[in-house]
Amino acid sequence: MLIGPQNLAVQVNHVRSRIRLAALAAGRDPASICLIAVSKGKPAESVRAAATAGVTDFGESYVQEANSKLDQLADLPLQWHFIGGIQSNKTRPIADRFHWVHSIDRFSVARRLSEQRAFHAAPLNLCIQVALVPEPTKGGVEPASVPELATAICALPRLKLRGLMCVPPPQPDEAAARGIFARLRSLLEELNASGHDLDTLSMGMSGDFESAIAEGATHVRIGTALFGDR
Repeated sequence: MLIGPQNLAVQVNHVRSRIRLAALAAGRDPASICLIAVSKGKPAESVRAAATAGVTDFGESYVQEANSKLDQLADLPLQWHFIGGIQSNKTRPIADRFHWVHSIDRFSVARRLSEQRAFHAAPLNLCIQVALVPEPTKGGVEPASVPELATAICALPRLKLRGLMCVPPPQPDEAAARGIFARLRSLLEELNASGHDLDTLSMGMSGDFESAIAEGATHVRIGTALFGDR
């Protein structure tokens, strides 16, 4: 699928319509769901075209690529979400330039982000990435370790723990996908019952975001359905 700036607005409207229908089917307010356009691997002009079509939140996975785009798009009031794996030596630009980090799975990385976040900046919003389906090539903390990590992160300054994120592999059907997303929702509910105040479920991508919305997703990360194949 080849999608250029000239028809990106059509794709944005189509995805927003799907989000709206999925939300209404779940008895939810469509406005409660944030569309994160996953722009990794796409040029700055595609991000600008998506922004012109009304998208405000963008997800990046590679620091060097993201830095170049942020420089080129500094005139736009965008929210930037880091959604990829984090190397310890790459935390400073993330702490400096991003509004959200969705892929925290180690306390050491969270501590570095806290230490490197500017005092004058708003707290950096964080989500803990949970490995609901263990995969060697993907990050994420085991569900049983989430409460301890969440408590440790909440003690760090200049950070705000917002919720949980997952990147499950493709599932054979909607019921299986919903089952995984329901597990993440249940884990968030358990954390809140123990005293946390979390409001974010970052789950659902191009192939399964309707299932994620049915299970309570607040942020969906959409790349291919907006920009086409990479």
